Amino acid sequence: MSVNVLFIFLCSILVLLMTPGLAFFYGGMVPRRDINNTLMAVFIMCCVPVLLWIVCGYSLSFSGNNWNLIGNLHNFFLHHVKLNAGAPTTGGSITNVAFLIFQMMFAVITPALFVGAVVERINFRFLLLFVVLWSLLVYYPLVHIVWGGGLLQSLGVLDFAGGLVVHINAGVTALLLAYFLGPRLIQEKGSPKSLSWVLLGTTFLWIGWYGFNAGSAFAINGIAMQAMLTTTVATATAMLIWIILDVFTKRNATLFGICSGAICGLVAITPACGYVSIESAMVIGALATMASYGFITVIKPLLKVDDTLDAFGCHGVSGIMGSVLTGLFASKAINPVVTHNGWLAGGNFHQFGIQLGATLFTVVFTVVVVTIIVLVLKQIMSMRMRHEEEIVKRELTES
Repeated sequence: MSVNVLFIFLCSILVLLMTPGLAFFYGGMVPRRDINNTLMAVFIMCCVPVLLWIVCGYSLSFSGNNWNLIGNLHNFFLHHVKLNAGAPTTGGSITNVAFLIFQMMFAVITPALFVGAVVERINFRFLLLFVVLWSLLVYYPLVHIVWGGGLLQSLGVLDFAGGLVVHINAGVTALLLAYFLGPRLIQEKGSPKSLSWVLLGTTFLWIGWYGFNAGSAFAINGIAMQAMLTTTVATATAMLIWIILDVFTKRNATLFGICSGAICGLVAITPACGYVSIESAMVIGALATMASYGFITVIKPLLKVDDTLDAFGCHGVSGIMGSVLTGLFASKAINPVVTHNGWLAGGNFHQFGIQLGATLFTVVFTVVVVTIIVLVLKQIMSMRMRHEEEIVKRELTES
């Protein structure tokens, strides 16, 4: 167990590294006037979600089972948690404290992802209160439903490292926040302001993603190595596909496009990384990237929803594709946890149907609860920063 605990300790550090990496990634994409605000909005997630996870998040996610939707408060403030005992969720391969720390890092990075949809115009106080309510009413229930003994886990859903819990959840939340918030007063077109920051952020995210995906095996074993390999292959494939699409549609490959492709590949392979073959990882990376590229370039302009940094286009769309495609390519030969082979891996419709239903459930659940949270909060405080502040920004830009 001690070797596995060391492995998860290192993976937890890598996942934590993803949040400042995301801050660099988003910070490099916004105008100079919004850099500090963007960095703060992302990095604050290392504060509020951590404390909330310790107080009640871990307990609501992994303690008890109420209505197959949420846990209980038996482990409130980590009471009754034997930190050095084997974690039941992992089959005792690591200790409870290693497991809860690793999962805490997921609770940190997930809300940071949807910040990219609303930078430049959201009221910071609204964002903080929204994160608290979203964690309690959306994130913790989904963790329980998918990983903590809830509804979807009991049905046999496969989500190795967070396609449903993290990426579809955050992506759909991002789209809804952008819709309710309305468009920016100032919309600048062209390349990101700091491509070096974007590349640095992508690098941090890619490195951290190995902790995210390989660590979800909860042991340093063949499944962890498989997850690391499929993650790399899917990401490389996605980068190449994005370059090809850019060349054919814009006749120009860009560094920003390469970084965007990498993120789509990382997102898409997350739910499948420990269940699929290398060839399947290539297909997942390619198909998800084509879907995200098509959404961002064709569908998004028609929707007229100002998702500032394409949080839904990358995380939501690629997450949906990755979750559904898991039902096509998951294989018992790769991971014995898989009880039904994917449709294209020698199985039948069963696992594909489960993945399709789980993906739809996650989208609908997130849409309904996030909509309620936003509508209630808007009765209490302004969702958007003061109009005068946006006018000042525009005047500074035009001067």
